[in-house]
Amino acid sequence: MLAGGTGGAKLARGMLDVVGPAELVVIANTGDDLEIYGAHVSPDPDLVTFWLADRIDERGWGLRGDTFTVMDGLRELGVDVWFNLGDRDLAIGLERARALDGGARLTEAHAAIASALGVRARVLPMSDEPVRTRILAHGGWWPFQEFMIKARGEGPVEGVRFRGAARVHATPEVLAAITEARAIVIGPSNPVISIEPILTTPGIRQALTDSAAPVVAVSPLVQGEVVKGPTRAFMEWAGYELTSDGIAAAYAGVIDGLLADQRTAALPTLETDVLMADARSRRELAEQALRFALAVRR
Repeated sequence: MLAGGTGGAKLARGMLDVVGPAELVVIANTGDDLEIYGAHVSPDPDLVTFWLADRIDERGWGLRGDTFTVMDGLRELGVDVWFNLGDRDLAIGLERARALDGGARLTEAHAAIASALGVRARVLPMSDEPVRTRILAHGGWWPFQEFMIKARGEGPVEGVRFRGAARVHATPEVLAAITEARAIVIGPSNPVISIEPILTTPGIRQALTDSAAPVVAVSPLVQGEVVKGPTRAFMEWAGYELTSDGIAAAYAGVIDGLLADQRTAALPTLETDVLMADARSRRELAEQALRFALAVRR
């Protein structure tokens, strides 16, 4: 799977039930990563990992039962705590920073974290080298997390950059996973800011094109509407309709089919419910995605 954000993480959890940990590899977006409080935070790889570990909280992005004592302490000291991390979440970021400072690759650092949380499926950062998403809005360029939190993800979006993307490389693990895959599913994530950083990473788009495995995407739209997040603002900036046709256009040349609740004439479509309201629907959508992928032709 290719995943970024909540939709991709939820479908990854459904995939885990269907294929088991030995067969599941998730390539996660790292364009949202940031260094803060002395920690290296990888929101998308961590989100996928929390879902696979069955430790996701009621908000859908943190660790269940986490506390926020350190953030409270920082506020007491007058620190602007605009990025709110739970204590265990912070511990993960601190350990990742320690491992990276010691010479570990990001892939290795995250693998150790996932293993410690009991996750046996592989969650792979798209690159070991830094890519940072920047958003042009409200008169200036914003680091992605600041745009999402301080600017509340509100558009209009005037520009998107993946800083460093031209200089990085896909990891050997990522390229091997794509080459060896029997089916590849792009999760219902924001095509512009969650999946495009992965596709922009040198080597990945070509590997997907060269792979013998069929590639299908799951639409992040439900009846033409965005379930969560700033997908509308980014799709409008990129010139894509907020429809199945728009999703198909965003992935043109990459995918062989689309799962959506509205058909597109652009390529084979499996019309189905993509909402994933509970564990059963996540599992059913994962099963449908795999069957559909194996049925379409490259």
